[in-house]
Amino acid sequence: MLLKKTPPRDEPSIETMNTDTRDQTAASLSTRSMSAKELSVSPDDVKVLRELAAHLSEIASLPEQKEKRTLWYAHNALEKTRPLVFCDPENGWNEIIPFSEMRCRGRLASEWEMVLRKEIYWGQTMGDDKVVDAVFNVSHVFEESDWGFPHRPRRASANGSYHWDPPLTDYGMMDVLHSPKIIVDVEASDKVMEIAREIFAGLLDVRRKTAWWWTLGMTWTLINLRGMQQMMIDMYDHPKELHRLMAILRDGHLAKLDYLEQNGLLFSNTDNTYVGSGGFGFTEELHSSGHVRTADMWGFCESQETVGISPKLFEEFIFPYQYPIMERFGLNCYGCCEPLDLRWKVIRNFPRLRRISVSNWADIAKMVDHLEDRYIFSYKPLPTDLAGGRFDEERIRRKLMTFFQQTRNCRVEIIMKDNHTFGGRPENAADWCRVAREEAESQFR
Repeated sequence: MLLKKTPPRDEPSIETMNTDTRDQTAASLSTRSMSAKELSVSPDDVKVLRELAAHLSEIASLPEQKEKRTLWYAHNALEKTRPLVFCDPENGWNEIIPFSEMRCRGRLASEWEMVLRKEIYWGQTMGDDKVVDAVFNVSHVFEESDWGFPHRPRRASANGSYHWDPPLTDYGMMDVLHSPKIIVDVEASDKVMEIAREIFAGLLDVRRKTAWWWTLGMTWTLINLRGMQQMMIDMYDHPKELHRLMAILRDGHLAKLDYLEQNGLLFSNTDNTYVGSGGFGFTEELHSSGHVRTADMWGFCESQETVGISPKLFEEFIFPYQYPIMERFGLNCYGCCEPLDLRWKVIRNFPRLRRISVSNWADIAKMVDHLEDRYIFSYKPLPTDLAGGRFDEERIRRKLMTFFQQTRNCRVEIIMKDNHTFGGRPENAADWCRVAREEAESQFR
């Protein structure tokens, strides 16, 4: 497999945002500019947050948290452990912690209240293997520009389906593309940290920690620019142009990593940090001396959007551009919902692979043979078992028993995610964790 040497790349810039020109349209409070009113917490909200923080601190001090942490370290080192269990309710949190139960009134305080309530639920009710720490992470307040073409989806509802018109309608427009620019509001970022430290003093360890990306896989960006159907047509009608576009996306992602690393803006994810599309980063194999490099971190790529192309086309159009990105990291995760059994012969050539996503659409038997005990088998069962309201424990237990028996010689974690609803029965999440833990422990005896 020939990997071409890449030309020098344009460097993105990180700037201090002028507080008079802040964009008030960005959606996420933790990653956008905030008004002076939002950068304050009322005494009543402070009281609520400190009560929750005290409760979280008590849970974090329990011996079981140390036991779970030790288990993750062993698991990530490929030692033989029982299968680990984790459930992220995602949109299902709206049913577990409904808005009516929220007590804070300020926007910043409400966001932090939800973070604390989730951690308390994981530690007190969920029953999975997520470690709960007496830590509160605070992100930079920042914005990130587009690639030169705005992507404006038209949504049917806030969390529903959407349609968009891919803006890169002609490859002759590629000269407009540029690496995204990250704009950090330094003043607001420092103010948020100050507020958090004052509120949680004596209760939680407040740390700066910003997640600058989820995936570095690029194909999500590709289809946003070009469209799903057109991307696949381009592989036959415009292969040279598609290669050029993928090179631009690769270089933009690498430039982003360069800048974040050079400016000390990366944060270690070798602790209780969610990595890849499931699992946590606990490892002693990667270390930093204070200034975190990509080489000190877990990396992650996936390509769910190319599920409809052949392994040969994946190898030609995707693999060579993801490789230089994954080469930067000390350990790597690969995959999400796409089945990897058919393209494993290509995927296995990525450097320092450790965690492999095995979706419910993959051939489990083939993935068992591929991964054995040399990789983490990160299994993603279908969340539909939890979405209908009724919890069919007998059926779920039978499915889990069969899966754990089939993968008994692998290094298994089972990640329940992509939950959009629990059908009005929020206890489905904890019930599933209970059954999964029981079956995992039974198979390890």
